[in-house]
Amino acid sequence: MDLIDSKYIGLVSSRLQKFKRVKSDLYTFRCPLCGDSQKNKNKTRGYIYPVKNNTNFKCHNCGASLSFNNFLKQIDPTLHKQYTLEKFKEGHTGKNFVVEEPKFEFKNPIFKKKLDLPKASDNPIAKLYLEKRLLNPDKFYFANKFQEWTNTQKPTFSRIVRDESRIVIPLYTREGELFGFQGRSIGPSNVKYITVILDGSIPKVYGLDEVSTDETIYVTEGPFDSTFVENAIAMCGSDILLDSLNLGDDIVYVLDNEPRNKEICNRISKLIDGGKMVVIWPTAIQQKDINDMVLAGLSVMDVLKSNTYKALEAKIKFNEWKKI
Repeated sequence: MDLIDSKYIGLVSSRLQKFKRVKSDLYTFRCPLCGDSQKNKNKTRGYIYPVKNNTNFKCHNCGASLSFNNFLKQIDPTLHKQYTLEKFKEGHTGKNFVVEEPKFEFKNPIFKKKLDLPKASDNPIAKLYLEKRLLNPDKFYFANKFQEWTNTQKPTFSRIVRDESRIVIPLYTREGELFGFQGRSIGPSNVKYITVILDGSIPKVYGLDEVSTDETIYVTEGPFDSTFVENAIAMCGSDILLDSLNLGDDIVYVLDNEPRNKEICNRISKLIDGGKMVVIWPTAIQQKDINDMVLAGLSVMDVLKSNTYKALEAKIKFNEWKKI
């Protein structure tokens, strides 16, 4: 983050309620534009954060989004004049220092919904199941009667028959709002995964709340697999469109290692034809998914990085892989 920006964030911090530095270059406070949550005075939904060479402000309560320059202008005009003068002295003018009028898009406040469930680590059966697969049980939840609990979140099951316990995988937006969840069976079941969406406008993707657009993003088929991959998200449906999420172009798709599966082959083929980067698994690897590869002792990230292809090279590798 620019040193001048850091300086003036510190100077204006006294004007911002509940101001706190979360980590390097990330600050949170109560939004001064909308007043933030009226129900909970401890809510801090305003954020200042760096984006490439700029510093931005965003409120996850009212939806306001503007540059730090314009934010400071709104909050403290006098301090803003000093800020622009220092920027001018440092050469941040013209094309390098564009001042835009703030654009406000006020929406009804969205209050973060939390799962009223125990962590999977608190249930011996769920914990054992996940740890055997080398998965972290603290990342997931547990519902003793999944169908009954689901109906408290969203009317889903008109008739509950043979309710069962399931591991619950939360789906969050990039802002950390719960928009759905998956229930993963622990024992034998006709349906391994049950996906429940609370907000249908958001693509069914796991891990959006933790992914960084500053690094390569890996897209796996399932949430469990994604936890073994650096900066990864997971598709919770076969035909997910990521374009609406504005995640950038540095995206690598990692589908399962099943060359005899026509559906997977068709999806890989479409991704290659669409100019996407894909992982084509080496013929020496026999395991079907990332979790199995980890259990077999493979260094998954090394495999992914050395077997990512695009365009013509991807087509050649894909055709070789299909013949296995």
